[in-house]
Amino acid sequence: MPDLIRSDSRGVSFAVRIQPRASRNEVVGVLGDEIKIRITAPPVDGAANEALCTFLGWLFGVPARAVEIVSGRTGRRKVVHVAGLDPDKVLERLELT
Repeated sequence: MPDLIRSDSRGVSFAVRIQPRASRNEVVGVLGDEIKIRITAPPVDGAANEALCTFLGWLFGVPARAVEIVSGRTGRRKVVHVAGLDPDKVLERLELT
């Protein structure tokens, strides 16, 4: 999975595909070059984006403000940047190693 997670001097970026209105927040797995994540919040007024940032912050042990949606704010496909992490930590926390 070398192309799944990209790192820079501030942290890591990766593509996600979210499924809003799920029964629980969870990482489903890898779908092509994206990480599929289910979120309980509906895709209304940014609720799903906020829930995604909160969930990823919790998952990686960083504040939600360290998680930024770089692109795709209005769609299910997004690119997320998480400050202060390295790719190995992301793979470990996503249980993709």
